[in-house]
Formats: sequence, structure tokens, C-alpha cells
Amino acid sequence: MHRYWIWLAGRPGLGSRGRQALLRHFPDPEAIYRAAPEALQTIPELTPEGLKALADKSLDRAEAICRDCSQKQIRILTLSDGAYPKRLKQISDPPLVLYAKGELPELDSLPAIGVVGTRQCSAYGLSAACAMGYQIGRCGGIVVSGLAAGIDRAAMEGCLKARQPVVGVPGCGVDVVYPTGNRELYAAVESYGCILSQYPPGTPPRKGHFPQRNRIISGLSCGVLVVEAPEISGALITARNALEQGRDVFAVPGNIDNPCCAGSNGLLRQGAIPAACGWDILGEYESRFPGRVRRDDSRPEIPEKTGKIPAIPGNIRVPAEKPRKKGIDKGGVPPYSGLGAAASLSPEQRAVLEALKDGPRLVDDIIAGSGKPAGAVLAMLTMLEVKGLIRTLPGRRICLRGD
Repeated sequence: MHRYWIWLAGRPGLGSRGRQALLRHFPDPEAIYRAAPEALQTIPELTPEGLKALADKSLDRAEAICRDCSQKQIRILTLSDGAYPKRLKQISDPPLVLYAKGELPELDSLPAIGVVGTRQCSAYGLSAACAMGYQIGRCGGIVVSGLAAGIDRAAMEGCLKARQPVVGVPGCGVDVVYPTGNRELYAAVESYGCILSQYPPGTPPRKGHFPQRNRIISGLSCGVLVVEAPEISGALITARNALEQGRDVFAVPGNIDNPCCAGSNGLLRQGAIPAACGWDILGEYESRFPGRVRRDDSRPEIPEKTGKIPAIPGNIRVPAEKPRKKGIDKGGVPPYSGLGAAASLSPEQRAVLEALKDGPRLVDDIIAGSGKPAGAVLAMLTMLEVKGLIRTLPGRRICLRGD
């Protein structure tokens, strides 16, 4: 039966609307394959191009894909399979076929969080994404991301370091490593999670594939976290998909002077939920997943060198990424950490630390006392936490790290 699903998914000119109409009119893809041309012509959603594509009855490519999947131990999931994620099945245009490499987690019984952001991120973005991925995992969630360089990679590394499975959704076949520098990350995800794609094995990455995979990331997830995104960004497409699919949207406050953060900070102005730690996200799902979600404020050890990958389970170690020749917001600068960060503080940051010497304070009180926009203050607090100088307590309170 898989071959008929693959045949239908590969018909050019049908589009999502045409495929969904066919599945409403016929019991399964085999019935569509065997339908008479006259029966197909009664379906108003089908275009002349779609009807022409359906007239091609060759199953050669579909059978070749099935053989390829068998040889490469790639699992095929169709909309009719019980293992197909129900959360994804509920979106308006779910993929007819999914290809899976690795062990697919029980996504429908877990708080899955899509984590997305720019490839050309800052050192702050990398460390924040890694910390968020780690804390999401420690709080009982799993990370779903795009296996791209930058934010995607850092978030997945963080979750793996927390010994939680991850799901990677590339814009190519599951057996195609893109970018090539992520080869061992692919191996880690396959060993301790799953690589999932709607594209058959061997499919190369193409520009049009990435918006399509973005809807899968949000569709698999309860909510989507945007760590750093410029005003024009695939991450913002994922956030828009999430809203259309009825998912929550979170954003990490970013540096207001960094173009990398213009889009993600814009989401906060539009009503996205600010997230300064993993519990800001997982706490939203505590009642929905009783017994699975728990508060954990621990943080990963942030590498001293930007791009260095932390050790992850299964004795797999992802090699350090080659340093970029050029980046946005001084991307080659190491992330801030520990006592050495104090020397680079702004006057506003120093004022917050001085006020916290008297004990914990509510975030709202810090914002009110600063006289600055809430988004700017939240970004400042996030930066101080990344630097290891403050920490978040229950009840939206902030204290010095040593208190």
C-alpha cells in the first residue's frame, strides 16, 4: 500500500488542495490510482495539470523509493498509519508520506517544542538556544528543529545534552546531510531521536523545500520558540504557521541593537510569550501533560568557545563547527560567562545587579523601576542570566546567581 501513497504524494500539479480533495472522494490512494478518468473529472479542485499527472500510472519511482527505504532502514509513515503523529495529522495540509530515520518519539504524549532561529546568529543567540534546548529537555520536553546551522543546531545540542530525544526536520531527504558540517549531528539525532522528512531519500535541499518543512516543525509541536530571527526569516514563517495551526508562540528577548533579533523582538510586541528559561515554556503545559513536566532550573555548561559542541549521550561527540569568516553581531566572540562578564556591563545592567543585592525582586518591579520598554528590560535580564550573573526564581522573581 505504501507505493500508492508515494505515487499520490509525488504527483506534480495536484497541490495540497487537490490531494486532500481526492482523499475525501476516495477511500485510499489505491482507489485513486484505479479510478476512471471520468470519476476524477467530477472533482472540482483538480486542475488540468493535476488530471494529467493522475493519468500517469507508472509505479516505478514509488517502488524504487520503497526499495531504497528498505535498504537504508528508513521507515515510511502514511496518513493512514497509526504511528503517524496525530498532532501533525490535524493541520490543514499534513504530508501524505513521512520518511523517518531513527526512533520516532511518542510525540503525541510529549510536550514537543519547535525551536527555530537564524543561521547567522550571535554568540548570545547560540548560548541562549543551547540553554533553552537543555532546559526544555530537563523539564520533560523534547526539541523539534530544522537541523540547520546556528540556532537549530545549538538547541538540539542542548536537548541532547539533557539526555532527551530530539526530532530533526530537514529540507531534504533524511539521508542527505545539509549543511555538510552537521554530519555527526545527524548521526547523533538518528541515534537518540529521529530525522523526519516529507521528501524521499536522496532528495537534495532546495529553496522551496524549507517553507514546507517549517509547517512540519510547527505541526509536530505544542508551541514554537523563536530564539533569534531578523525581520525576514524562515523562523518567522514557522511562527506564522504555528499561529495558523493553533500553536503557542514564544520568543527569547534579544539585543535591540542587533538586526538578528529584529524579527523575534517584533514577535514579542505582537503578543508572543517571553521566554527567559525553559520553564517559561514547559510551565504552560504542566496541566496538559501531568507527571511528565517538572520544573528544573539547571543550566548547561556553556562552552568557552563559540560553536564548540557539548558531549551528548551514546558516546557520540559532534565536532566543533569551523569558525565563520564573517558574522552578524560579532558572531566569533565567545559567549559571556561567569565573573569575566561583569566588566562588559552597561550602566542599566549594573543598576539591576546593585538592586538585587538586597534580595530577589519581581520582574515587573524591575521593569517599572527601569523606565524602559518591557522588551528591552527582558532582553537585558536574559543577557545577565546567560552571563551567569542572575537566575530566575518561581513567581517571576530574579536574584543574584549566588543567592
